[in-house]
Amino acid sequence: MQIKQRDARGASRRRTVAWGLVLSSASIATAAQPEVPGTLTTVTVNARGRDEAAQAVPVPVTVLEGRELEAQHVERIDDLAQQLPSTSIATPDARRISIAVRGIGLNPSNDGLEGSTGVYVDNVYLGRTGMAAFDLLDIERIDLLRGPQGTLFGKNTTAGVLSIHTRAPTFDTERSLQWSAGQRGLAQGQAIFSGALSDDVAGRLLVYGSHEGGAITNLYNNDKLGGGDRSGARGQLLVHGSYGFSLRLIAEHHRERSSAGTAVTYGLGPGLAMARALAGGATGIVTDPRQHEVNIDGEESVRSDQDALSAEARWKLASGAEITSITAARDWRFTRITNDSLNIPVLLEGGSTVKQQQVSQELRLAGPTGGTVDYVVGAYLLHQRLRNQGWTDFGSRADIVLQGTALPVFANSSSINFGALDTQSHALFSQATWHATPELDLTAGLRVTQEEKKARIDRGNSTGGSPATAFLRDNPLVLGAYDTKPLRIRQTSPSALLSASYRFAPTLLGYASLSHGEKSGGINLAGPGAAPGPLGVQSLLVGPERVESLDIGIKSRFLDDHLQLNMNAFAAIVRGYQTAYLVPSGAGVGNYVQILTNAGDLRSRGVELELKALPMRGLTLWSNASFNDARYMRYDNAPCPSEIAIPQPAARCDLSGRQVAGAPRWILNIGGEYRYRWSPSLTHAVSAAYAWRSGRDGTLDASVYSRVPAYGLLNLATRWELVRGSQLWSLSLWLRNALDKRYVQAVTATANGAYVASIGTPRTLGATLRVDF
Repeated sequence: MQIKQRDARGASRRRTVAWGLVLSSASIATAAQPEVPGTLTTVTVNARGRDEAAQAVPVPVTVLEGRELEAQHVERIDDLAQQLPSTSIATPDARRISIAVRGIGLNPSNDGLEGSTGVYVDNVYLGRTGMAAFDLLDIERIDLLRGPQGTLFGKNTTAGVLSIHTRAPTFDTERSLQWSAGQRGLAQGQAIFSGALSDDVAGRLLVYGSHEGGAITNLYNNDKLGGGDRSGARGQLLVHGSYGFSLRLIAEHHRERSSAGTAVTYGLGPGLAMARALAGGATGIVTDPRQHEVNIDGEESVRSDQDALSAEARWKLASGAEITSITAARDWRFTRITNDSLNIPVLLEGGSTVKQQQVSQELRLAGPTGGTVDYVVGAYLLHQRLRNQGWTDFGSRADIVLQGTALPVFANSSSINFGALDTQSHALFSQATWHATPELDLTAGLRVTQEEKKARIDRGNSTGGSPATAFLRDNPLVLGAYDTKPLRIRQTSPSALLSASYRFAPTLLGYASLSHGEKSGGINLAGPGAAPGPLGVQSLLVGPERVESLDIGIKSRFLDDHLQLNMNAFAAIVRGYQTAYLVPSGAGVGNYVQILTNAGDLRSRGVELELKALPMRGLTLWSNASFNDARYMRYDNAPCPSEIAIPQPAARCDLSGRQVAGAPRWILNIGGEYRYRWSPSLTHAVSAAYAWRSGRDGTLDASVYSRVPAYGLLNLATRWELVRGSQLWSLSLWLRNALDKRYVQAVTATANGAYVASIGTPRTLGATLRVDF
């Protein structure tokens, strides 16, 4: 088995090398001389439907430039939390990725709910956050807008917007080949080609492939889990037409075959899980998550494929107005197979698949600038089609471990359920800024979204198992057949913004904004759940999540653009927080089930600070920090932690006043880069970044067994850039998690009162060689 694994890794590396050999036959272009910065650069964003300098936008926005991400070797979406303020990212696997901003957003993952933080790639909204779980390569910049952003962005959100912008085609020739290698068999190759295809057409192509060895050892067979292979391509065309017309076409494909998201035991709860596992004959149970070990006899695998097309057309009119049309289609297919975390036949296989397709159209008009009023108006259409399946195949020892009894109810049986969801979303939006005086701007925005969701969930009777206990197993509240019939929700959701900004000086901007946002309701697609019981199908419906948010802040520049300081205070109240809820199951097997519902209210308030400085030529320092007091205002019917739920299965707990799960109160990110010239042709840079966050509850039930302590991560890098004729060579050495901190990204509760976690990346030393020609 080990030989086969090494052969597979070798084949992956050979394929990546082959790409580089094929693409290296391109013609040579002139290399650009590396620049040593003398002032802080001006970053342009599109946060208000038009291109503006980030420091001139009265919105709390953080921008990560592509060069900064490349210097620190940040290439995965979960690593962005180490760069952004007020942000937490949980990545058990791509299907269950959640992004929280200011404590809002780590809701229970469910195929029938959108995320509280909207994720966009090249101005296209992603219906599932997991669509962004690809390698972040050839990135121009990443913007994080905090707070509700519904009045201008294509989909209402309650927490914020994470917008990923890839590099567009250039008419100047750009060509590069890059190869990275590191610990645990890490290998990645990428090729980028960009340039003019004619006087009016430019193209850009990215091709990449990567292999990452796993960091988790399976003691059962000595396999390495948690790694795998990813590959993809992104092709673009940029057309400059007459009369101010331009068209950007993007086609991309991403593929993953891995065991990413493999969970380790994090906490055994009050001991019931261990006792039942031992009674079932389990051995070698790993109890220390810091060992990065498991002992499992089943499969852990992830398969993901994504295809996307988009067309962004712009017309700049003679009046100065601009019309923008964004048409896009995406297709995402995801399969995850996992097991029971034991080396005995309890859950032979637990699997899920998701097939998500979406088509969207956005049309907006941005009025001319320079007058008394600037405005943006538009319309947005989105259609999503989602189909999922979830299945469980139980082994011969399922009952003793899951129920503590030898009565063969689940043993050797299987169950599968199907879900279908179709979403139609339509919106009209507008936002206008009145320049009341040369210093004072007043802004108002309004969006009205009408959304309809249609769904159906069904499950057949279980197969296999003991015929003598089929009457128990095939109870609709256990594994029996159940069909919800067609379900439907229809709602109209308004979003609104009132904002004022005042320029106290050319380099000092103050602002205050009050906004209302709504996150759409949903339909629980995890399975029948409590629907067969007295609560009926209404228990599958979830209402909208509403937020009112206040921001007050300043943006400033000092010392001839050698220092930028931004500060922001915020307060938000979330009504109808979408989360988990406990109800009696009414079945003979088990005492309760969790459903999704609007449990109560949440309050989030705090302060954010961002600093960027260039104290001397070539030395750039940056920092962002946030304090976030995010608490449940009312959550008196919450799920109980295992230390209470195990001895009292029907108990319900009150979490009112407790910090929101997954939301650290303090986050600090700090870093810097020093870049200087050794000679006219050789430039050297060294950089470091440190990310720290305070402790937090790992799971919704606030168990002491799932508590995540505070931790900090240190990343180091150094890079040499050498100009040789028409070529620019660069060699980077980088060390991620230099102190080898053992930390977790997400914690999940299990049925037996134990807790499992997906681990963070351990210390990784690597090198990257790149040539631009």
